[in-house]
Amino acid sequence: AHPQVAWVRFPGLESFPQREIALKQMRDPEGRFAPSSLIYFVLKGQGTEAQERGRKLINFAAKNAYTMTLAVSLGQIRTLIEHPSTMTHAAVPADEQEALGIDPGGIRIALGIEDVNDIIRDLEAAFNALDA
Repeated sequence: AHPQVAWVRFPGLESFPQREIALKQMRDPEGRFAPSSLIYFVLKGQGTEAQERGRKLINFAAKNAYTMTLAVSLGQIRTLIEHPSTMTHAAVPADEQEALGIDPGGIRIALGIEDVNDIIRDLEAAFNALDA
């Protein structure tokens, strides 16, 4: 619901496109729904503007976040954040990225074991940096 975010993809949300599959497949050893620790969200904006906003958010987080590390891994015990358009898929032309479903404003977070309130505080600071 953040005003800087256009949309979110997370299996734990009712709006997740493959929600029914996630409910069947993403189970912990006790059989409870366990929707993972990966979150993908897209910043508002289009094309190169969205890409630049993503780059700015990531750069701010890399320099200032207490809880997040800039990395392209799926995760470890630390929270990792990346901007696929300018990191893992930087060599792919923009039109091909779009065809592959890689949004220029997309941000991926692999949540770690940090306190959720600290992660939220770091994200809020990064969102605020977009307006600075």
